[in-house]
Amino acid sequence: MNEKEKICEACDSTTCNAKKRKPEESQQDFLERQAVAKRMCRVEHKILIVSGKGGVGKSAVAVNLAVSLALAGKRVSLLDIDIHGPSVPRLLGLEGRAVVGTGEVFLPVQYSENLKVMSIGFMLEHKETAVIWRGPMKFATIKQFLKDVDWGELDYLIIDSPPGTGDEPLSISQLLPEADGAVVVTTPQQLAVADVRRCIGFCRRLQLPVLGVIENMSGLICPECGTTIDLFGAGGGKRMAREMNVPFLGTIPIDPKIAEASDGGTPYTQHFAGTETARSFARIVAPILALDETRATPAQAPEQSTEPTDAAKEGKNTGNH
Repeated sequence: MNEKEKICEACDSTTCNAKKRKPEESQQDFLERQAVAKRMCRVEHKILIVSGKGGVGKSAVAVNLAVSLALAGKRVSLLDIDIHGPSVPRLLGLEGRAVVGTGEVFLPVQYSENLKVMSIGFMLEHKETAVIWRGPMKFATIKQFLKDVDWGELDYLIIDSPPGTGDEPLSISQLLPEADGAVVVTTPQQLAVADVRRCIGFCRRLQLPVLGVIENMSGLICPECGTTIDLFGAGGGKRMAREMNVPFLGTIPIDPKIAEASDGGTPYTQHFAGTETARSFARIVAPILALDETRATPAQAPEQSTEPTDAAKEGKNTGNH
């Protein structure tokens, strides 16, 4: 038996919080928490990709980061927890693929040798189908993704969360308290940067480390003269990161080929590797690849509330979907 496949009770980790049942925790909740822990202890690094608002290219960034890590030889899975607007299948050209299930275990969709993908989009009968769920349903589904998907041994689990500070990022933060942290995506303009401040405050409230900020759509490089045109301003993300005392991972310039590649389901970093924008992704991935050497330090946080959210309270009573 693989060392990481031990049952929780036999685990020799002194930091694992799934070995013992918590006070006032039901036996069913305890067993489900152990099931999540058993899957996740085989994943070396868990990283959330978040944003304060929509329209900043967060999912495209998540996809290209996952692809970059896979191209670097890492074993990667990309989990799309955007229940209402799953875009990862489209961005990777996987629309129409279905998840294979064996009993109560699901297998993620294989994109490449080193990259596997899971999304609610694979489970919808039609891609136009609207998912109309309240918080408890979303919490239960995200938990099911973690405990019932056979992720295998992974170096990185990249989690693409919907924008904002709602049910999905809150649920995944509660279900994965041992996550390495969050990468926050913004654009340079002040409206996006203001929302990111709230997003960082959210991470600090949950004691979720902020691994860094990425400023996407940071200037258009003229294809004729090479001059950078700041369509949305410049430097907003970097200034905000400095003021909030979080790492700044880098900028990604605007490149029309990113939209073209995304619409065509062909990850930009895989098909335009020689461009300046692709090199920007490579620079951003470098500190993430270095997590093995220097673990992230949690951002300074105010006193955290121990009260569970309504989604967490009610989600335990919601069955599988």
